Amino acid sequence: MDLLHTAHVPPGPGPFPTVIALHGWGASAHDLFGLAPYFHGGGAMVVCPEGPLAFQAGPGAVGHGWFPITGGGPPDAASFEEAVDGLGTFLDAWIRTHPVDPERLVLLGFSQGGVMAYALALREPARFAALVALSSWLPAELAGRLPRCPEGASLPVFVSHGAEDPMIPISRGQESKDRLVELGYTPVYREYAMQHEIRPECLRDLLEFLDAEVFAGAGRS
Repeated sequence: MDLLHTAHVPPGPGPFPTVIALHGWGASAHDLFGLAPYFHGGGAMVVCPEGPLAFQAGPGAVGHGWFPITGGGPPDAASFEEAVDGLGTFLDAWIRTHPVDPERLVLLGFSQGGVMAYALALREPARFAALVALSSWLPAELAGRLPRCPEGASLPVFVSHGAEDPMIPISRGQESKDRLVELGYTPVYREYAMQHEIRPECLRDLLEFLDAEVFAGAGRS
């Protein structure tokens, strides 16, 4: 699938540590692009694909999503699988045509984008250097279809949630952490006094996590 996207590609030949950043419902490929200067001091490639679903989000405003929302219920299985497959195809094509460091590939998602990140990374944990889910949730239906973490493998996972989130209750973040543990992962889990957002203290902890788990030893252009 050829998804619209924004991208920050550092100067030089690479290969570069790479963060694939997936926006939430109603946003666009520009939503998380502002994080690019913070990842590895701007030395990481940051790719922000746009969800294929477009809808009128307000007067003159178009929002985008990855799969139809269901009012808190489980995602429609067919639509969800189509979205995950399309994202996987986009990622494969990007890796073939850009200087990605395959040993330092991060999948990050906010809100609905986090569900996509969970699905893609936990199906192929050996492919990614880290998984990040911000203000998101791991649906029970999805977790029940995922394989356990392979013996001897380790995928660093960072999960954060706002204690005052009015859109996705904090309980869903806590449940996601528990489901990850049941699947054999050891997530770094953080709660913050925030709503459905990324506050500076959350970004600080995320950057420390990525510096330690992914970017350590990587060169900068």
